[in-house]
Amino acid sequence: MSDLILVERDGAIATVVLNQPAKLNALSRASWSELGERMRELSADEDLRCVVLRGAGTRAFGAGADIAEFPEVRADATQGKVYGELIASTMQAIGDCVHPTIAMIHGVCVGGGLEVALMCDVRICGESSRFGIPVNRLGLTMGYGELIGLLAVVGAATALEILLEGRVFDAREAHAKGLVQRVVADDQVGTEVLATAARVAAGAPLVARWHKQFIRRLRSREQLSGAEWDEGFACFDTEDYREGLRAFLAKQAPQFRGR
Repeated sequence: MSDLILVERDGAIATVVLNQPAKLNALSRASWSELGERMRELSADEDLRCVVLRGAGTRAFGAGADIAEFPEVRADATQGKVYGELIASTMQAIGDCVHPTIAMIHGVCVGGGLEVALMCDVRICGESSRFGIPVNRLGLTMGYGELIGLLAVVGAATALEILLEGRVFDAREAHAKGLVQRVVADDQVGTEVLATAARVAAGAPLVARWHKQFIRRLRSREQLSGAEWDEGFACFDTEDYREGLRAFLAKQAPQFRGR
């Protein structure tokens, strides 16, 4: 494990740090690979209840892919496909994480950095944050695998606006477009994200995982199977449901165990 991607733990909450502050946390090929590996490992950790993703420092969440290495790793269509499939695999690892994910966005969040943030369930940024996907200035496209998060969050019309203009815009516009759910004062970003993570972690973990699964499944136009429909009621056989009901009736805080 290198120091390109750091993982910090605080009880049931893990924080994943994109750690290239000298490059505004731009993601190298090695960073993309390691980020995917870390997210898959965290998803498999049943002791976790929430994962926060952030950039090192407060200047940037992520400035996108590390363009300086493109002449060596993205020089033609063959290399571009390999690189693009790596990005898609990493984005899928973030999106498939069974635990709730929160993007803590300080400063610049553009290109691949925004792609990473868009795969998170909740995105919270500071008032001075900046957003965009200016790939048209480089003459490169976002492949199908990279477009999944953007399209799911903002829809086709806004996705095209962002990509065709290639503008970098402020937090207020990002919020209006639906790229972030919450904008707070710059010095309150960390506090707000950690408070949000604590609220998420206090909830029943199986319920959080099921809700993520159900929402993802409903994006598909395929009809639900009988088994899928019935899974929507599986919570009533869990220990967590019995504990939640007991605690509510006793006017106590529930102690969920993920069972």
